[in-house]
Amino acid sequence: MYLTSLGGNAIIAVIVKINHSLHTPMYFFLANLAVLEIFYTSSIAPLALANLLSMSKTPVSITGCGTQMFFFVFLGGVDCVLLAVMAYDRFIAICYPLRYTLIMSWPLCVELMVGSLVLGFLLSLPLTILIFHLPFCNNSEIYHFYCDMPAVMRLACADTHVHQTALYIISFIVLSIPLSVISISYVFIVVAILQIQSAEGHHRAFSTCSSHILVVFLQYGCTSFIYLSPSSSYSPEMDRVVSVVYTFITPILNPLIYSMRNKELKDALRRALSKF
Repeated sequence: MYLTSLGGNAIIAVIVKINHSLHTPMYFFLANLAVLEIFYTSSIAPLALANLLSMSKTPVSITGCGTQMFFFVFLGGVDCVLLAVMAYDRFIAICYPLRYTLIMSWPLCVELMVGSLVLGFLLSLPLTILIFHLPFCNNSEIYHFYCDMPAVMRLACADTHVHQTALYIISFIVLSIPLSVISISYVFIVVAILQIQSAEGHHRAFSTCSSHILVVFLQYGCTSFIYLSPSSSYSPEMDRVVSVVYTFITPILNPLIYSMRNKELKDALRRALSKF
């Protein structure tokens, strides 16, 4: 699964890079999302694979666990913000097509991308530091295949109520604000699509947006289940199952979803393959 995710997302990033026809804001964000997915899964997969392939648990230091947690939370947060940016891009493209190139200028695209990275960093670093200031018990075995926050907090020998509240608040911010932007953008997009007279215009607009909506549903649905569920209902087994979906399966599905629903990307991929 890891190699499939790595290959699929790398192909999208390379195809966008080498095709000048795809050098538009939409594909700029899509390529960045693909690169993010590569780093996202790479922050988890090596340790997870080591645990699966070895007969015993692979030992990880506190520093190593904290580093993995930081990058996982950081990249996951950037992923959520970037999906909101992509929804805003589609909103401008469909609702203001004549002003699209003027509004979505390259400086703005770069600023939105950098802003997503900065927000992810500012949210992940304090939370990681807060969790790893907890005193941990002698039993340091994590019932998970990576250093996820709920699993790590359950090893603490102190009251984690403040930490759980902080996790809930930050998760709510990371998920609710971008999701609100996505929802509002798509309300306006649906209204604009319904006003399009041609059937071809309807199909093209829905085709462009449906892939993004499906990715949003997968990402936000799984993440909300893990981080916004009450701690009293926490189940290590269910946590691991859902985590597999959004850390391994979703990054595999993203390239397939975007490529199958996007004619320009499929044509660019076909042209690239025809050269070999």
